[in-house]
Amino acid sequence: MSHRTAGPPATAERILDPVDIETMRAVVRRFLVGDDLGDHAPSALGELATLLLQMRGHMQLLIPDIELATTRLPRDDAPRYCALACVGEARGKLSPYSRPSLDLEYAAKMARTLRALCDHYENLCGPAQ
Repeated sequence: MSHRTAGPPATAERILDPVDIETMRAVVRRFLVGDDLGDHAPSALGELATLLLQMRGHMQLLIPDIELATTRLPRDDAPRYCALACVGEARGKLSPYSRPSLDLEYAAKMARTLRALCDHYENLCGPAQ
């Protein structure tokens, strides 16, 4: 006899778990001050690799929540369009076909995308708890 468990809730019914936006923004600040490279950018290659993986993980957490939040907006809504464009940008950076490099310029691009995702998350889902 096989046992089945209930599957995940339908997308529209899914309850969003709060994400730690402040931690995500702290990682961004490691690379960026305003739009420039930050002074505290990691100098060790291992630390850079770890922070890049951390940013990738943060993006993977935010993308589904942002996509879900946009379903509540009209299709022609500008904030919806901008959020989905940012999600597309992030997905491109997460693609296995993108060639991540262990350099500060690539890390800064990842940080800018993560920062934008955090902004869209807060605009669509409310401020961080």
